[in-house]
Amino acid sequence: MDAEPSPPHDPDGALLVAYANGDAGAARELVARLAPRVLGQAMRMLGDRAEAEDVTQEVLLRLWRVAPDWRQGEARVGTWLFRVTANLCTDRLRKRRRSVAIEDVPEPPDSAPSAGDRMQGEARLHALSEALGQLPERQAQAVALRHLEGLSNPEIAMVMEVGVEAVESLTARGKRALAALLKGRKAELGYGDD
Repeated sequence: MDAEPSPPHDPDGALLVAYANGDAGAARELVARLAPRVLGQAMRMLGDRAEAEDVTQEVLLRLWRVAPDWRQGEARVGTWLFRVTANLCTDRLRKRRRSVAIEDVPEPPDSAPSAGDRMQGEARLHALSEALGQLPERQAQAVALRHLEGLSNPEIAMVMEVGVEAVESLTARGKRALAALLKGRKAELGYGDD
């Protein structure tokens, strides 16, 4: 007998429901699982650790507020988090653009060891961040969610509130634009010519 397939299990959703029912341990586990992902996305979008930490706190506060009404199986907690994080970061970027020139925004401090391979990786990440910053906002968001966060096109579509075809188009155009922006920097970034 073939059983009807059940919807994909969302362990974060189960923890959120447990938190809503009074399980403080579930809240601690959710923070441990989700905060680094939110912080990473916010850092990539904002380039400022203090702002990214503020966004992370705000996202988690909003998660706690929706917990009592969360209906497991309707949406995945991770998708909801990426959408809220992207929206909060976009709001901050818009405010920043109105009030501060991008050249005046300080680079985030580097806390990594200064080993050669780490320096090369940081140079690559910096070049990618700079290039992403030159893309139209929606293209940069689609590329980052797909290739840095590893979300699928349908998940990105939910986060960005667009159709899957729009995600495919935004991602393809963004990748082409990134390739053009980074083409002349292959040697500098440690990539040989193919």
